[in-house]
Amino acid sequence: MSADQFEMRVAKVRHRFATTLESKIESAMVAADRMSHGDRSVIKYVSDSYRHLHSIYGLGATVGFAATGEAAHAAEVALIQAYHEKRPLTEDEAGRLKKALARLRDVAASELRLMYQRGG
Repeated sequence: MSADQFEMRVAKVRHRFATTLESKIESAMVAADRMSHGDRSVIKYVSDSYRHLHSIYGLGATVGFAATGEAAHAAEVALIQAYHEKRPLTEDEAGRLKKALARLRDVAASELRLMYQRGG
């Protein structure tokens, strides 16, 4: 595979990442309010949000969103114990998650602006 082909593939992945980034963050923010309320039925919100954040963390640096990836990791850390224990978040965990998601939203918006300014 030539360097040009590789760059084209990375550009496609970057574009797909960028187009889904805001909706993944927004979904996690909406779900954060539900994750500490109620019974074990909220586990789906915890699980879905964890997977979304983990995918942002995993791909972020690879496609030019290193700060976004690190911010996603911080949010993921707020979820990890509840995710592994398959339980709702405690109020403390929910508070940390909301704070981390707000930071993630800001960092992602900044990196998205830079990407679009560069024409990417």
